[in-house]
Amino acid sequence: MAERIEDLSVAELGRRFRGGTLTSEALTRHLLSRIEEWDPKFHAFITVTKERALADAGRADQELKAGKDRGGFHGIPYALKDIYDTKGVRTTCQSKLRIDHIPDADSVVAEKLHEAGGVLLGKLTTMEFANGGPDFSLPFPPARNPWNADHLTSGSSSGSGAAVAARFTRVAMGSDTAGSIRGPACFCGTVGLKPTYGRVSRRGVFPLAYTLDHCGPLATTVEDAALALQAIAGFDPQDPASADLPVPDFRADLSKGVAGLRIGVPRHFYADSPALQPEIGAAIDKAVQDLREAGATVEDVTLQDYSLFFACGRVIQEAETGAIHEADLRSRPQDYGQQTIQRFVLGSTLSAVDLVQALRVRRELTRNVNDTLMRYDALITACALITAPTFDEFKGLAWTASQSMPFNVTGHPAMVVPLGFGARNMPLGLQIVGRPFDEPMVLRIGRALETLSGWDKVPPPV
Repeated sequence: MAERIEDLSVAELGRRFRGGTLTSEALTRHLLSRIEEWDPKFHAFITVTKERALADAGRADQELKAGKDRGGFHGIPYALKDIYDTKGVRTTCQSKLRIDHIPDADSVVAEKLHEAGGVLLGKLTTMEFANGGPDFSLPFPPARNPWNADHLTSGSSSGSGAAVAARFTRVAMGSDTAGSIRGPACFCGTVGLKPTYGRVSRRGVFPLAYTLDHCGPLATTVEDAALALQAIAGFDPQDPASADLPVPDFRADLSKGVAGLRIGVPRHFYADSPALQPEIGAAIDKAVQDLREAGATVEDVTLQDYSLFFACGRVIQEAETGAIHEADLRSRPQDYGQQTIQRFVLGSTLSAVDLVQALRVRRELTRNVNDTLMRYDALITACALITAPTFDEFKGLAWTASQSMPFNVTGHPAMVVPLGFGARNMPLGLQIVGRPFDEPMVLRIGRALETLSGWDKVPPPV
């Protein structure tokens, strides 16, 4: 098959930009044409910023020609979930309440990507205020899965998952409060990285739950995700959750493999769940065997019950979301989508005692995971227990088929990597969980699994 430039990695694109065999402008025009042709089927974008993208690409090419090199993301196209503020570009949160909102400043992530020489292609579909499921009553249609447009992308970074899977971009930014980066990565067959809580500033990103929200990339490969994280990580003194820690080289350990590592598997999280599709359990078992054959020690471990992590996270999320939306829920309830209002009003039913108990349990759960990671370099476990359902099947289907919430509660870095295909030829994957601020280890194991599973050789759906 002839080489297609949308299939070239971020690192390879950078080499070609610097070698003079490809320009950022040529790549950007190609991707814009691809979006124009295919996005009417998948609805990944709310806004395509064509003029801005071509201006960004022209600037990147001129700077490289003049010897100004901004690093590994220079000239690379990307797109942002439409909860990231972008100066002069509409940021809607997929809601009637913000349909005409045009920010007067960039979010920190948008600013960092611009300073890194990135090329903004546009703003991506989400669930309303990054919450709930697909709702056809919202201002824009829900994103569809490029592997099969009758199927969901998961949420809430739904457009981000679709855009990367369809190769509209190698990198898209999402947010993750209960799995909203990792869920779309699982359903769409992409890499999805939720960094450690505090690694990436959330300033200028509309919040869903203050103490659970994380910003991070969805990407075509683990290396692409590492390069994106390199561009956006760092301390922000104006984000009260931001961690003032050095930013490592996230690609430094990618090729080290897993020989000598100790990896734990909390099998009890997923193995006994009635929602688990057999092929997902089998894929994780195959990944465990591959890791062992590659030299890792892989053992089952026991954490607290998954249900306790889930309940703790839901109480915190609903309480914080209710506080964020309290004024609009009182004054403009009719402007929310039906699914959104049903979720957001739950916060008003919680008591202070409920929240305090959840915060107390959160400390115990975090200690439980930290204690386990003192004995292991990382954990691997399921993320989605099912492959992507159809839109018709989603009706009445709870998100309990996802097991991503625990690591929002504890703040540990967690990444989804694809493993292959399951029911109806839809992608499946697993998540890797690391020690706080040890994203290099998570990426290292992810890169090994990406290679061992053969996913890095799988052609895209479009």
